[in-house]
Amino acid sequence: MRALLARDCERFGRSLPRDFAAHVRDAYRIDLSAHYLGEPLPHPVGKGSGQLSLNARQLEEDADAGLAFVILKTVIAQDEAGAQSMAAWAIHETKMKVEQRRAASGVEGWTVTWKGRGWDRSFDEYLGLVRAARDLARAGRLLAVPSVKYHLPRLGEPFRGGEYRFTTQSLGAAWGEGPLLLEKDFSPTLAGDALADDRAQILRWLREVPSQVRAHAPVRLALKLMNARFDDAFQVEMLQAACGADALVVFNRLFDDRLGVAYGGWDLSDRNLRVLDAYRPLPPSTALYRPLCGTGNIHSGRMIIEYARRGCSSVQLHTFFQLPLSEYPATHGSRTQRALHKLIFDPADGLIAGLLELENQGVLERRGGELHFLDLANAHRQG
Repeated sequence: MRALLARDCERFGRSLPRDFAAHVRDAYRIDLSAHYLGEPLPHPVGKGSGQLSLNARQLEEDADAGLAFVILKTVIAQDEAGAQSMAAWAIHETKMKVEQRRAASGVEGWTVTWKGRGWDRSFDEYLGLVRAARDLARAGRLLAVPSVKYHLPRLGEPFRGGEYRFTTQSLGAAWGEGPLLLEKDFSPTLAGDALADDRAQILRWLREVPSQVRAHAPVRLALKLMNARFDDAFQVEMLQAACGADALVVFNRLFDDRLGVAYGGWDLSDRNLRVLDAYRPLPPSTALYRPLCGTGNIHSGRMIIEYARRGCSSVQLHTFFQLPLSEYPATHGSRTQRALHKLIFDPADGLIAGLLELENQGVLERRGGELHFLDLANAHRQG
C-alpha cells in the first residue's frame, strides 16, 4: 500500500484524474464518500466562500479538477427596493495577500489577508452565478451552494423580513426545482464588529435566523459560525443554540482587533479543534442531529482527519488553494488539482496515508473489505 501510494503521488502529480475517489476505492479499498447539507459527495474536500468562487469560470475549473463542492461568494441580502441593512459588508475586495503567520504556539502557518467582505456586484449578476451553479450541480459535476449574509438585528429590534423574503425567494427562483441549498455566513469580520459585542444578541441570531429564512422558501440551511470574541465555552453554547439549522460549518476565521483583519493558521485550527473536543454532537438517530462541516487551517489530509474525528463529515478550505506553487508537490494542473493531490495522495500527510495509519492502530476497521472516511465522524457522534 505504501509503495502504491508513493507511485500514485508521483504520477498524479503530473495529471490528477478527475474521479480520483473511484481510483482510491479500487486501489486501496478506501471509500472517501462524505456529505454536506444532506448531499452525498465523492470525497470530503470543498472550497469555502470567497474570492475563489465568484464567477462561472472558477466553478468550471473546480468541476474539472474533481472538487467535491464549492460555496459561492457571499451575497449581501436586500429587499425589493435594493436596500441592504448589511451594506457595510458589500465592499470591494482589496488584493489578497498570502502570507505566513506565527501562532501562539510558535508554529508558522499560512493565512490570506484582504480588506473586502461580501459580493460587491449587482444582485442580478449573483443570480446568474446561482443558475450556473445549479446547472453544474444537476449535471453531477460539482455541488455549488449560494451563501448569504442576512440582516442581523440588535436585541429588541425586529428582523427585516423584506430582506429575508426578497433575497430567499429570488435565490429559490434562480435555483429552481427542489429545496434551495443555502449557507448563512456569520463572517469573521462580523466577530470584529460592535454588533457582535453582546452574547445574548449572537445567541438570538443563531436561534431565530433559520426560521426567518425558511419562512420564504423550501431551504436546506447551513450556518457558518464565526469565532466570537469570547471564551471556548461560548463557542459551544453557539453550537447548541444553532439547532434550527440543517448543518453547521465550524468555525470561521479569527479576527485580529489590532490589524482589523481576519486571519487563519494554527491559532485557528487549535481553537476550532479544542472547541469541538468540548462539544459532543448528537448521533444521526436523534431528531436534533446536525452534521458538521469543518474549516480552518486545513493544509493536509491529517488535518482533515482531525476534524473528522471530531464529527465533521466534510471540510471547506480557502487559503490552501492560494499558496505559492512551490508549496505543492504536483508539477502540473490548476491550484485546485495541486491542492487535492497533496491533500489526498501525499505519502506522509495525505488522507490515504492517515486512514491507513488509523487502520494499523486499530482505530478504523474495514467494513465489507473497505475503510470508510465517514466512520470517523460517525464514531465521534456515537462515542
